[in-house]
Amino acid sequence: MARIDSHKFYTSSIAKYGISPKGLHWNSKQSQEVRFQTLVELLPSKIEALGDAGCGFGDLYLYMKSEKREPKRYVGIDSLHKMCAIASKKTSCEIIMADICKEELPILDYYVCSGALNILTKFETYQFIRNCYTSSKKGFIFNALYGDKESKTYNYLSIKAIKKIAKELEVKELVVREGYLENDITVGFFK
Repeated sequence: MARIDSHKFYTSSIAKYGISPKGLHWNSKQSQEVRFQTLVELLPSKIEALGDAGCGFGDLYLYMKSEKREPKRYVGIDSLHKMCAIASKKTSCEIIMADICKEELPILDYYVCSGALNILTKFETYQFIRNCYTSSKKGFIFNALYGDKESKTYNYLSIKAIKKIAKELEVKELVVREGYLENDITVGFFK
């Protein structure tokens, strides 16, 4: 069972803050971009096909485009219709509505995820990571809330949990970045 209702979680925030980083529960545009920067640093400079799991409004694509790092093919994936409609309009890219934990994903070079793991249960987190990693040709890079905290709303990942998932998925190279934001971690699972 889901930790919280993601539709209500995001719909109420968008109603309050609009189509903005705060509407997606980011603290600020700056913290959103720090996460994006850290994530993008783990990607090669040229990418053929990139899947953005939990793409929200497509802000990661727009950030990559502003940094002249956008992939040749960008596929945004989100489970909420409103997010997909906004991302499609903002990016003019391919956007798919899907439950990333359960549905088959297109095979792409890399998958990335920024923020979408934050409200999942531990089991959903594993399903999400597994699906993105196995649907990638080269790897999956994600950021998450970092630590051992227990929360009724948010999901935190520890290094121990990350290493356990990496071992179960037979990840060839594990890369971890921390210290760029409090309680945040960026992880690369590479094949």
